[in-house]
Amino acid sequence: MDMMRYVTAALFGALFGVGLYLSGMTDTQKVIGWLDIFGAWDPTLAFVMGGAIVPMAVAWKIAERRKAPALGSAFPAPPEPKLGRKLVIGSLFFGAGWGLVGLCPGPAMASLFWGGSQGFVFLVAMVIGMALAPMAHRGLDAPLTTGDVT
Repeated sequence: MDMMRYVTAALFGALFGVGLYLSGMTDTQKVIGWLDIFGAWDPTLAFVMGGAIVPMAVAWKIAERRKAPALGSAFPAPPEPKLGRKLVIGSLFFGAGWGLVGLCPGPAMASLFWGGSQGFVFLVAMVIGMALAPMAHRGLDAPLTTGDVT
């Protein structure tokens, strides 16, 4: 069963990567154009997002009725719905990187196969950031003081 999970994950990952490429999500200029709402805004990625959100909403409804995933033993526990410093700061870094470069982790991985050196440079920087994140988390785990967002 484990081998089937790996094969299925590889096939769906490859399909996802092809979808990112075909939709333009690996084209950094298109993504930056989508984010530039006060400049030369390119609204075409709204269709990509809508095309992802609608089927995913259906998949979540189907998954709610299942007792276990088709290729796994159990669904992961839902995340804690808490707005904290880690989430806010992480979101700011994610958004800044996406806005500056036009890539986020999924498209960066997909662009390794057809995006030239930009995707590789971004991926290396992303891995370095992931390696440094535990140090930042230790600082963010400090007790909150009056006035901090929780």
